[in-house]
Amino acid sequence: MNQGQLFNLIIPIALFGFLWFFMIRPQQQQQKKRKEMLDTLKAGDQVVTIGGLHGTIKEITDSIAVLDVGGGARMTFQRSAIGSLRTETK
Repeated sequence: MNQGQLFNLIIPIALFGFLWFFMIRPQQQQQKKRKEMLDTLKAGDQVVTIGGLHGTIKEITDSIAVLDVGGGARMTFQRSAIGSLRTETK
């Protein structure tokens, strides 16, 4: 194998390594954190949906979350529609 062939082999491998380290790996870590957050949701948690609606979880099952959004109004969402836990205090 001469230097030209070796160089032609190293470039694609290096490019894949760069893309994996800076693009694919961080996205996988984000997905893992989101799955852990969704798995640990419980009644009483204050959450924000992916649509921006703030509420408190009243009931939760494997696939459904019922949120109290204020004024006694309750809305039903897919569990996957929960975007984040609300951490700030009033």
